[in-house]
Amino acid sequence: MARVLIIGATSAIAAEVARLHAARGDALFLLGRNDAALRALGEELGPRVVGLLAADFGDMKENGERVERALAALGGVDVVLVAHGWLGDQLTSERSFEHAADVIATNFTSAVSFLVPIVNALESQGRGSLVVLSSVAGDRGRPRNYTYGAAKGALSLYLQGVRSRLYKTADAVRIVTVRLGPVDTPMTKDHEKNIFFADRGDVARGILRCEERGPLDIYLPWYWQPIMAAVRTLPERVFQRFQFLAGR
Repeated sequence: MARVLIIGATSAIAAEVARLHAARGDALFLLGRNDAALRALGEELGPRVVGLLAADFGDMKENGERVERALAALGGVDVVLVAHGWLGDQLTSERSFEHAADVIATNFTSAVSFLVPIVNALESQGRGSLVVLSSVAGDRGRPRNYTYGAAKGALSLYLQGVRSRLYKTADAVRIVTVRLGPVDTPMTKDHEKNIFFADRGDVARGILRCEERGPLDIYLPWYWQPIMAAVRTLPERVFQRFQFLAGR
C-alpha cells in the first residue's frame, strides 16, 4: 500500500489518478481548491481517503503547513502528485498585469510553494516519487497561450534544477516532469478538439506509470515528444510564418 498525496485533486486528470490509486488499495490525502468537488471525490473513494483539505492555493504562506498536515495524516509519503493549474485568458493577460500575475502565480509560484516542503521531505526520508504536471506549452512561446506557457516553462526548468540537486539519490527519489499535451477536460471545454487531444483516462494511467518507472522528463501522450522537438528547433522567424503554430 502506497501513501499518496494529491495536490489539485479535483482537477479532472488528478481525480482519475486518485481513482486508480484507490482501486489499488493505496492511502490518499486529497488537497484541492473546490470544497464541494473535493468532498464528493472523497465520498466516492471512501475509506481509502485518510484526509481531505480544501484551501486557497493562492494563500502561499500556508501551503507548507498544509503539506505538513497531509504528511502527518498519511504517516509519511511514497507518492506526491502536483496537478493544479489554470489556463487563464491569454488576451486578458496581455492587457491586465493582474490577470497575468494570477496565471503565473497559479501555474508556477504556488506550485513552488508546495514543492519546497515536499522535496525537502522526500530528500530527508531518502525515497519517494514526486510527479508534477507541466505542459508542452512551456516548450515554445506561442501567441495563443504564452502567459500560461511561460509559467509552465518556468515550472519545468525549476524541476530540472531539483533533479540535478538530488541526482545522487535519483534511483530512490524520483522527480518527474510530465509535459502534457491538450487533454479533453473541463479546463479545455471551450477549445476546438482535434486528433491531438488525449483522453483523461489514458493520461491518468500514463501518470501512474511515471510514478514508478520511465524517464524523469516525459511527454504525455508520447507523440508530443517528436512534435515539440521539431517545434523547438525552428528558428523564430521561420516559426512565425506558420499560422498553425504561431497564430492565435
